[in-house]
Parts: sequence; C-alpha cells; structure tokens
Amino acid sequence: MKDHYDFSKAERGKFYRPDATFRLPVYLDERVQQYLAERAQAKGIELSDLVNELLRKEIDMVEALR
Repeated sequence: MKDHYDFSKAERGKFYRPDATFRLPVYLDERVQQYLAERAQAKGIELSDLVNELLRKEIDMVEALR
C-alpha cells in the first residue's frame, strides 16, 4: 500500500447510482439446487423465477395463517 494517494483529479460521486439495487447472493444446498434446477428446466423457466415463485407461495401461506 502506498504512503500517499493523490485524489486531486478525483470526481466525487462518479459511480454513484441512486436507483441501483443490491441483490443478496443466496446459496442453496447442492441437492436443493439440483432438484429446483430440474424443476425449472422442466417448466421452461429460470431457476431464480422458480425460487421466487415458491417463496411467494410460502409467504402467502404464512400470512394466511396469521
């Protein structure tokens, strides 16, 4: 690491994007991922779409029981 860095030509906020969203990585168990990937392929949809669909259904069930 340098003792000194020259920021005299820096531009504040150059890469700032107020509408940017951060997506958290989700790591699935290998067997779960394999099973869901096969189901998604059979339905002709992306794995993330299938996972979101299943989670939405789970949320709806939990909310219905409240």
